[in-house]
Amino acid sequence: MTTVTDSPHAALRSDEYLGPLVERHGPVEVEPAEDFFQRFVVSILRQQVSMESAAATRERLFESVEVTPNGILAADKQVLRDAGLSRQKTRYVRNVAEAFIEEGYSRAYFEGMDDDAVRAELTEIPGVGPWTADMQLLFSLGRPDVFPVGDLGIRTRMARLFDDLAVEDRAVMRERSERWKPYRSYASLYLWRATES
Repeated sequence: MTTVTDSPHAALRSDEYLGPLVERHGPVEVEPAEDFFQRFVVSILRQQVSMESAAATRERLFESVEVTPNGILAADKQVLRDAGLSRQKTRYVRNVAEAFIEEGYSRAYFEGMDDDAVRAELTEIPGVGPWTADMQLLFSLGRPDVFPVGDLGIRTRMARLFDDLAVEDRAVMRERSERWKPYRSYASLYLWRATES
């Protein structure tokens, strides 16, 4: 396990499994999104579709409506559908918009909450599962120690990194990821980079 006195890059570079990926890709950054709500909507769009498909839908959606909680709720549902959202995802983004308005969600709202508490609260929103909650922790809130084992790309690369693992071995992957604490968000970024390349 790494220590918090190390920089994420230095700590992970010394890991026998992740080190070569760190060397290859150089330092990565985990930073909060500029717009929490917009990043949340993008995560909904990315649920169970390819990155290319999600990107095309994102482009159409952001051109069609103001992507704010009020803008999404004011938009005609057919406009959202025409942008490429399924009926289900139309419901989901509206559910998220309602939660932002009703609860006053912001980065400051979640600042004093630990990761599990954030997950618990966000997964109360219909359409937000563990993967989507983890994406908010990592990309919207910039938390440093998130390991989204629900992500297929993460599991695929983990299975290649540890040759005794299968893609289905989520519990074992979670255990193995302990070696990268407290920088598992950074480790996740390296695993995604490796998958992309």
